[in-house]
Order: sequence, then structure tokens, then C-alpha cells
Amino acid sequence: MTVRQKTKKMKLFGLGLLLGACVAFPLGMNHGRKAPLLSNPLSHVNVQEQVAQRVRTSTETILEGAREKIHEATGPASDTN
Repeated sequence: MTVRQKTKKMKLFGLGLLLGACVAFPLGMNHGRKAPLLSNPLSHVNVQEQVAQRVRTSTETILEGAREKIHEATGPASDTN
């Protein structure tokens, strides 16, 4: 393999790396925001509403788990004799 061929391959690799980063960066931003992948990654995000929604979801999950545990603990005793 000649130097010229190696240089051409390195240029193609660099171009592919650059194009891949340009595509992956906005997709990664949308994925991190839990937004549709092809939406605008630079659109306005209301952080206060996002935090409130996450708190509501987490609270509901915790309360449902607590209800299940209380139900199991206060249910009829099983006879294991």
C-alpha cells in the first residue's frame, strides 16, 4: 500500500468521523431529553415542567410500590403447616 493510498483512506476516515459526529450529536441531545429523535434539538425546553413531570411519575411509582407492600403485609396470613 502506497503513501498516497494510505492518505486517501485516512481522509475518508476523517470525513466519515466528522459526518458521523454531525449526525450523532443532535440525535444524542434529543435522546437525552427523551424527545423524538428527529425533532429540533435546539428548541426551547421548559425545565420546570420536565422536573415536575418526573417528580409526579416517580411519586406515583413509589406510592404504587408502597401500596402493594402494605397490601401484602396486611393480607390474610397463609397457613404453611
